[in-house]
Amino acid sequence: MLELHQLEKRYPTGDLALQGVALKVGSGEVLGLIGPSGAGKSTLIRCVNRLVQPSAGRIILEGQDLGQLDSTELRLARRHIGMIFQEYALVERLTVMENLLSGRLGYTGFWASWFRKFDGQDIEQAFALLDRVGLGGMENKRADALSGGQRQRVGIARALMQSPKLLLVDEPTASLDPKTSRQVMRLILELCEERGLAAIVNIHDVVLATEFLPRIVGLRAGCVVFDGSAKEVNRDVLTSIYGDEDWTTITQRMHANEVPNSHFKSSDFASTAV
Repeated sequence: MLELHQLEKRYPTGDLALQGVALKVGSGEVLGLIGPSGAGKSTLIRCVNRLVQPSAGRIILEGQDLGQLDSTELRLARRHIGMIFQEYALVERLTVMENLLSGRLGYTGFWASWFRKFDGQDIEQAFALLDRVGLGGMENKRADALSGGQRQRVGIARALMQSPKLLLVDEPTASLDPKTSRQVMRLILELCEERGLAAIVNIHDVVLATEFLPRIVGLRAGCVVFDGSAKEVNRDVLTSIYGDEDWTTITQRMHANEVPNSHFKSSDFASTAV
């Protein structure tokens, strides 16, 4: 599905954000990307869809080298890559439905979107996704009238409007309370399972990551220092990723949730109050 070969990103300031990153993500595989601030997590996922241009290395998506594509080819390739942003990236003055339908830009083109000319099937899909993420009946609400949890669900549904094969998820729970964070993580994992999507989830919360994400990749100073199952994350691994610290409380909380992905239920998303 996705292969990163010796990926490197050096900014004009000289800062090296990624160095020699090699990673493979299989079809339908979901992994968590953890590491300290500045480790290169957000840079990595933005390099994958070329929101950030890599300095070196190769990004292969289903056999296609994304670094070799011209602007038209890249636009077509991005149809298959859904992005879920930390700050939601919604257009505040637009309705929920309008924000969702913007996920079809790669298929309809700018002008059709500008004049609200969407295919009937796209509109049906949008209504179905709103129901699926627990926002049925909220299609006419403006984005700026939503709670943080509701905005994140709109962002998830918008990404799925692209009919992607790969999801790139940047800090989906950073601005959410603990209960809503768990609901959003369950929702993302359920949708990936239902649709056979691969996903890379950049997440700061180690306990949440190891509870919900079966594979964990740890970045430190732009390098992969750990790649293994959530059950393998222990004090030594955390020290290799984050540095010396007393990890007792964190590891105790992790061991209390040792079976990832075992409790996803659609009923968890019935409420739209968060």
